Amino acid sequence: MDAIRFHVEEIRFAERNVALRLPFRFGAATVTACPQVYVKARIRFADGRTAEGCAAEMMIPKWFDKNPALTNEQNFEQLRFALRDAREAYTAEPDAQTAWTHFASNYAALQSRARAKGLQPLVASYGPALIDRALLDALCLHSGTSFAAAMSANLCGIDIAGSGLVDDLSGFDMPAFLAKQSPRNSIAARHTVGLADAIDEYDASPDAPTDGLPTTLQAAVRRYGHTHFKLKLCGNTAQDIDRLQRIARVIDGQAQLVTLDGNEQYADADDFATFLDRMLSTPTLWKLAQKTVFVEQPIRRDAALQRDVSALGKRIPLLIDESDATLDAFVQARALGYTGVSSKSCKGFYKSVINAARCAQWNAGLEKPRYFLSGEDLTMQAGIGVQQDLALVAWLGLSHVERNGHHYVNGLAAAPEAEQLALLRAHPVLYETSDGAVRLAIREGQLDLSSLNAAPGFATGKPGAGISWDAMRSVY
Repeated sequence: MDAIRFHVEEIRFAERNVALRLPFRFGAATVTACPQVYVKARIRFADGRTAEGCAAEMMIPKWFDKNPALTNEQNFEQLRFALRDAREAYTAEPDAQTAWTHFASNYAALQSRARAKGLQPLVASYGPALIDRALLDALCLHSGTSFAAAMSANLCGIDIAGSGLVDDLSGFDMPAFLAKQSPRNSIAARHTVGLADAIDEYDASPDAPTDGLPTTLQAAVRRYGHTHFKLKLCGNTAQDIDRLQRIARVIDGQAQLVTLDGNEQYADADDFATFLDRMLSTPTLWKLAQKTVFVEQPIRRDAALQRDVSALGKRIPLLIDESDATLDAFVQARALGYTGVSSKSCKGFYKSVINAARCAQWNAGLEKPRYFLSGEDLTMQAGIGVQQDLALVAWLGLSHVERNGHHYVNGLAAAPEAEQLALLRAHPVLYETSDGAVRLAIREGQLDLSSLNAAPGFATGKPGAGISWDAMRSVY
């Protein structure tokens, strides 16, 4: 399948407010509501025909930029700037380009302009991350192909050697890597336990919603049959150890795999080492520790890549998330002893593909794979956002992915009924109707991805994917 060149004619944005049914606390931030942005892009081909594609993503405050002096609204405006700046760049290109070169030719300039405005690299990545997904959706719909088939055939035109962006992969056979990927039809939903989450009925909040959905970890395990868990850490060793012991009492008999997420809460490697010593020497955490496969971003981003952490990495694998802010971040992190990196749709799907290729190259010839990619969430919502992220991690071959939107948000309750039903009809095994709304269907801890892998487009199925665009606000 040859890569197709096209012009980007128009990109539009709309927002929908999403209220969380439970507060989501990660690090020092607690989110109770935020906007979800939707992107619609129209592209034009050499023969004059056009196609439209879409994407969606939450605008989570206090993650892309954790400066406590900024308000949530200022965080939202940072992300809106990134969207507008990327739109201006993509639509101003005079020549038709492949999907990949639309991204690659604008990457450095977008990062530079964001830096000049004092914005974090993660903020700069947000705009192209959504636009690239919408462009690929349009391209796949035009070609009548699914995301998985398009990626394996390199419909995007990914050309590492000619990009100048990832010189470490200059000798890597990217087309062969893409071609050998085969999407999984199911994946384990790794359940997030946030810092504000109730563990069992004994610490359940009297203000918890009465919507029929789980409000405690214990109830979530009972309803969804979770076997994979992601446990948030607060950075205070005593508090973290106490909380982990309470969590262990609930999940020890159920957990097959556990990951820990420090969300940058430890000041440096020494601070995190103190926690790790306590965790590994606490008898009641022995089973949990044995099932813990990595720790995600324990050290704050301004210190995480400043010193070697190889000694810690030999005790437990370390993964970068917030520090994975630029295309070369994983290369820097590897030199310091990190072995994992997150795949997160808000950072861009091309970055996930590049980092997966790096893992393949670095693991080649090793007796046991050491470097890995892990699917992580940022309260990804049912609908286009979660569908595209699941299609990506399925194609990458990941066996589990963090999913938390189904727990903190009441499914698609914020969307009009017509939109909910359209998504349910398109993906009847991915969604279900329960407790008054269409929502993800998690059974025995697993998500069925078969309809996503077969759907034309970037997991959308058709132009617009049934989204009620006229029911949203703030088109800019």
